[in-house]
Amino acid sequence: MDWPGLLRLGLQRLHLRPAEFWALTPIELMLMLGLAGAAAPMARARLAELARAYPDTRPPHEAPDE
Repeated sequence: MDWPGLLRLGLQRLHLRPAEFWALTPIELMLMLGLAGAAAPMARARLAELARAYPDTRPPHEAPDE
């Protein structure tokens, strides 16, 4: 973890005192900075799994694109 960078963000952006910063858990700090809760990017394997489960198909009445 980039503790110097996180400390700088905590002190400058969040206006925390050093004791307040060090009393936080990492997840509390991430939540306060708006960095937690973001979904991880989808891996190629998961995309392939979804493509197999939900293949792109055309309805029978539609002609293929030309």
